[in-house]
Amino acid sequence: MNETNMKRAGWESTVIREMTEFYFYALYLAFFFISFTWYRRLILTEYQVSYLHYGVGIIEALVLAKVIMVGRALHLGERFKGYPLILPIFYKAVVFSVFVGIFGVVESTINGLLHGKGIAAGFNGLIGKGGDELLARCLVTFVAFIPFFTFDELELLGEGKIIKLLFQRRPAAESAPTKDETP
Repeated sequence: MNETNMKRAGWESTVIREMTEFYFYALYLAFFFISFTWYRRLILTEYQVSYLHYGVGIIEALVLAKVIMVGRALHLGERFKGYPLILPIFYKAVVFSVFVGIFGVVESTINGLLHGKGIAAGFNGLIGKGGDELLARCLVTFVAFIPFFTFDELELLGEGKIIKLLFQRRPAAESAPTKDETP
């Protein structure tokens, strides 16, 4: 295989790996955000308020998946590598939640500029949603990131090890409780 073909194969495998990561991130986040959308809908139904914004959760998941990939490319949240797992997990959850918040402000500002309303309109649109709404979004994102980064940090067990543990059948001897473990 010549050098050009090797570079192309390396480039193709990188694209495939990154697309796989993107879709995994988006799927996880979509599941999480759609669950909260259902929760919100069920609560509002008690007050006879119709709420059918499921597409918002999917779009938000796709955007946040890309934001996470950009944050990873910038090496955000890597300060506590080698420390007990609880530190890098919570640190990454906080750092990426702040990063997502900053991205939301930038997005709102650009949206205001694109619609010819200026930077102030972008900020007003963001603030107009209400402080409680913004706080709730940040909280949901932070909570979503905790299991996300836990799963990410547990990859130190070995590439693909968690996937095998979660999705491959275990031998009966490993899964059955011993006499000492039974209540």
